[in-house]
Amino acid sequence: MKKCAAAVVLAIALFAGGAAAQDYPSRPIHVLTTSSAGGLSDIFMRVLGEELQKRTGQPLIIENRPGAAGNIATRACTEAAPDGYTICIIMADALIYNQFLFKKLPYDPEKLTPIINLFHLIQVLVVNSDLKVKTVDELVAASKAKAGTFNYLTASLPLAVYMDSLKRDKGADWVRVPFKGGGEATNAILSGTTPIGLIGLGNVLSQIEGGKMTALVLTNNIRSPQLPNVPIFTDIGYKGAPSQTWYGLFAPPGTPKPIIDKLNAEVTRAMNHPEFRDKYIIARSMVPAINTPEQFAQQIKADRAAAEQVVKESGLQPQ
Repeated sequence: MKKCAAAVVLAIALFAGGAAAQDYPSRPIHVLTTSSAGGLSDIFMRVLGEELQKRTGQPLIIENRPGAAGNIATRACTEAAPDGYTICIIMADALIYNQFLFKKLPYDPEKLTPIINLFHLIQVLVVNSDLKVKTVDELVAASKAKAGTFNYLTASLPLAVYMDSLKRDKGADWVRVPFKGGGEATNAILSGTTPIGLIGLGNVLSQIEGGKMTALVLTNNIRSPQLPNVPIFTDIGYKGAPSQTWYGLFAPPGTPKPIIDKLNAEVTRAMNHPEFRDKYIIARSMVPAINTPEQFAQQIKADRAAAEQVVKESGLQPQ
């Protein structure tokens, strides 16, 4: 009897979810972002929202919840009603790194429902061109020659681990300084106060093209048509974890599967349009990462396992 009752409940839930998806969306959808107004995820969701409104007839209302390494927006997403009218765009760190970096999180990162992986950022190791170095090995040698004078910045823990490995294995001499944001980071590299940066390509492409910065390696093993002659990590013999910097779309725990699938399908159609992809992804130094909810869930699981190992190797203790 219990099995029969459970089957009936499941059937009712599936029917209700399917019925809800048929009429979905019937009102505006709220999107929580981990960035402030004008940030990457904010801008992207606004242009994506315009495309989705053409298809669904409903707008996306953007709600910026920046701060606390993405924890504020992510918590709000986990606590929202699971009806499909609140979704969130979250970067990788909040879901694959933070549980290993904080003693206690105000949410369970494994409970959010993946909808679709949107895009990867292309990240690059750059130096102020005044350093006159063209490769990672030349940068290491220059740091030894001017001991105690080099510092670098990055927002990515895996990349900080990479720089520490060069320091340990090759005798490089540099220290990490705080990363406050893409604009400030770019200015610090240009001024020479922090001559080394591991940063999103979109922040520094114009400076590379203008000869003010030199790109040494693409650090998340994704090649860029904008820098076809710059090597990726594996080209220079690095076997550690690359920096996984993606942005994905998620829903609160318990959101009906038919709604998740409908959102995935609509976003996929919008992002697969050549004009949208070229203008809002490729031209902004990003790489499309479209997949199914199931594929995204498997990717997150693998990334989380790699993140745990990276944090362990770094020696960082949860704060």
